[in-house]
Amino acid sequence: MKETRLTLPQVSLIAATRGMLGGGVALLFADRFTDRERRVVGWVLFLVGVASTIPLGRLVLDKRR
Repeated sequence: MKETRLTLPQVSLIAATRGMLGGGVALLFADRFTDRERRVVGWVLFLVGVASTIPLGRLVLDKRR
């Protein structure tokens, strides 16, 4: 099995981006806001989560031993 060592800030950043991605998806399916507000905020969180996941994924894959 390959081992990857990450620092606490790196793990925290990965967790935060996963949270933004999940929050965006949750807002896209929520009914508490107007349709426009829900879509705008949901898509922004979703896209920020996806966009930040790509470089973090590369960081993890590059650190594999």
